[in-house]
Amino acid sequence: MDLPYLQEPRPVAPDTHILPAQLPVPGLGTLGVNAFLLHAREPVLVDTGLAALREDFLAALHRLIDPADLRWIWLTHTDWDHVGNLSAVLDEAPEARLVTTFLGMAKLGLAGLPTDRVYLVNPGQRLPVGDRDLYAVVPPIYDAPETTGFQDTETRVLFSSDCFGALLGEPAEVAGAIPKEALEEGMIAWAGVDAPWLGLAEENRYGKALEAARGLAPSTVLSSHLPPAEGMIGTLLGALAKARSAPAFRGPDQVELERMMAGSAGAA
Repeated sequence: MDLPYLQEPRPVAPDTHILPAQLPVPGLGTLGVNAFLLHAREPVLVDTGLAALREDFLAALHRLIDPADLRWIWLTHTDWDHVGNLSAVLDEAPEARLVTTFLGMAKLGLAGLPTDRVYLVNPGQRLPVGDRDLYAVVPPIYDAPETTGFQDTETRVLFSSDCFGALLGEPAEVAGAIPKEALEEGMIAWAGVDAPWLGLAEENRYGKALEAARGLAPSTVLSSHLPPAEGMIGTLLGALAKARSAPAFRGPDQVELERMMAGSAGAA
């Protein structure tokens, strides 16, 4: 089985670096797992990457900033691909506060993760970070009820958590380089995995959630599971609109899994 790996951090928007990783998913392609660093006056780390890549992740973070200078760690939600290195980062960032919701704090506590430095922000509220505000939003689709993304009021960049993610055949540096059909298929596949409730959503209310995201007019969408998407909000929302009526995701059973793993080993 192929292992996850970290790619080199790079700038993806004004004042913003991505710390990108790739997670091969047997039979489905590859999934980007992104954290971000926002170079605000009070620097913000968005999510903390995969625990399996801890040494590489921390080394990459050190190349971008002295973690002691971090003032905020914004957790979009508490799934392990977002909090994998949280304790290690908190150890190196003694001045940083941990941004989440009340439910997110509860889930961190249940997982044995630190909660003593939590700062609670609800959707619709703003977090001042020195030279700009971060406007907290709920993205149109999500897999955890505490999910909270945000828009940078200085650059209009939207940090969308899992929303707009895509399972892809191969990694890409930017979403605009992915053929439109492959991007749409990958997004619909990911939406089916990440938001299995989507087919139950009432069409009108779901449409309003999509339009709310359009109304933010983001300059760039930075998803946890998609390459950076500049000026593509219409394309991304079009794919999510189709995802609602797509067939529900059905994962492999044990027999299928063993066949997939055997095929992967043979290819290696």
